[in-house]
Amino acid sequence: MNYSLTKTDIKKEKEKGVLFTAWQRLVPLMAEERSAVTIAIIAILVSSGVTLVVPIIIAHIVDVYLVNKDFQGVLSFSKILFVVFLVGLVSNYLQVKTMGGVGRRLLFNLRNKIFNKLQELPVAFFNQNKAGDLISRINNDTEKLNQFFAQALMQFISNIILIVGTGIFLLVIDFQLGFIALVPAIFALIATQLLSPWVKRTSLKSLRTLGGMSGEIQESINNFKVIVAFNRLNYFRDKFKQANESNYAASVSAGIASNIFNPIYVLASSLAQLVVLAYGIYLISGGRFTVGLLIGFLLYVNSFYNPLRQLASVWPSLQLALAGLDRISEVLGLESDLAPKPDETDCPLVETDSVLEFKNVFFHYTEGNDVLRDINFKLEVGKTYALVGPTGGGKTTTASLMARLYDPSSGTVLLKGKDIRCWTPSERVKKIGFILQEPFLFTGTVRENILYGNEKYDQHSNEALKEVLEKAHLTKLLERFSEGLDTRITVGGDAISLGQKQLIAFIRASLRRPDILILDEATANIDTVTEQLLEEILNKLPRKTTKIIIAHRLNTIENADEIFFVNGGQVTHAGSMHQAMDMLLHGERQS
Repeated sequence: MNYSLTKTDIKKEKEKGVLFTAWQRLVPLMAEERSAVTIAIIAILVSSGVTLVVPIIIAHIVDVYLVNKDFQGVLSFSKILFVVFLVGLVSNYLQVKTMGGVGRRLLFNLRNKIFNKLQELPVAFFNQNKAGDLISRINNDTEKLNQFFAQALMQFISNIILIVGTGIFLLVIDFQLGFIALVPAIFALIATQLLSPWVKRTSLKSLRTLGGMSGEIQESINNFKVIVAFNRLNYFRDKFKQANESNYAASVSAGIASNIFNPIYVLASSLAQLVVLAYGIYLISGGRFTVGLLIGFLLYVNSFYNPLRQLASVWPSLQLALAGLDRISEVLGLESDLAPKPDETDCPLVETDSVLEFKNVFFHYTEGNDVLRDINFKLEVGKTYALVGPTGGGKTTTASLMARLYDPSSGTVLLKGKDIRCWTPSERVKKIGFILQEPFLFTGTVRENILYGNEKYDQHSNEALKEVLEKAHLTKLLERFSEGLDTRITVGGDAISLGQKQLIAFIRASLRRPDILILDEATANIDTVTEQLLEEILNKLPRKTTKIIIAHRLNTIENADEIFFVNGGQVTHAGSMHQAMDMLLHGERQS
């Protein structure tokens, strides 16, 4: 299945309109915040009401009290204005505080959803996408949405209310003068509609290049030892420089796009005020207007175009939030093709004496390029099997299908007589242990790493856990760590050797006492003495445990009950060790 995250098309927005589409997509995110959003909207309505009533009061003061030099009346209405402004201040504070909380909770929930979704996706997804880009989606893209909801959304709604309200007031006071005042705004809105798709494209490109740059940083840091060893510092400097230059160019374009609306609305506002002032003076000279009414009218014009100018700055934030939502939705919209089968009727139990069986299994990573073709074999309970073959022959792929890191392209893998897809993940991992050649460790202690995903011993004290390890014959491995269970491990495990990492992975898998234990070059970085100790531990595993060993060193597999040769898309029964060596040498010569 293709899990590669691709560019998002915005044609649907052009069909329905940017604002309508934005509203449809953003409202569901606020479904759990209805009460808080309602409070914020009420506060906005009050604040907008204050803005709309102030020009009327000022016009009344000028025409009734200032003209007649009634300063007592001016003082009385000034007190009223103070109360009105105080109400506006409180309502503004309330909506800012409320929406700030909404934004932070939305950020928290979105990041949880993305992280949980990533945990549901199969290994194939992470093979096809850079970790740095995924981190950017969790951190940067969600932060864009947080900024929009916490800061811009209510400003956006408030501005629309003010634009509509002041537009109505302008037309009611004087329709002809009001219409003239609104004409520049019509042209500004048409320009907004035409430029919005371009603004969003540049914002999306900026976010994508930021993710690409994060990917380059992550790759360079993770592989720094190899980079130094091969003296490839200049190569990665150049790669990062290219990614940084690409992000710089995209960011500059996004910055230009984000600010392109402001001069348009400033020009529209200036033209409207100039026309209103000139025509208003003409009306006053004809006795159709009063000075106070013209002042109030100019205040309404200002109250109409100020929100438009603010929309010019808020609109790019909306486009950036939508671009971030596109990238987040790409991840949240993915479904794993490794989900368990929900219908029990598709999961018949086959009577069998084998613990694992491949039936007509085909597998490919990319369409039309089969790695395995028509594979059939059975593994019996308690036996030890070895997979040998040249590098790239398909050994690890075969083992990955056994552990259901991937599903066959066609055919069936049976675990204890039932399609492996019918077992839940928790059931499957209890039955199958997998020790990788390069195991991954987590920041924490040895105890936390060996108990990872093993809830059975979570509540055990260190003393009780040591007794369990003693019974499992794993204590001697624990002695290789200076502070035992409390030995600290950092991300990547740089404080310990690769061999010690493999020991932790070995303890982690063996402690589960699984039905099937897969060792993929699990002793490649371990000394001969420790390898002999591991072999003794393997021999003391429960008799029911079936062991599958992938190794290049023949001494590792010499005691295997059966050997399979894996190469050229086929898994062939090798017979004796001598036959396996002949097949291996012949296969390597062909490679």
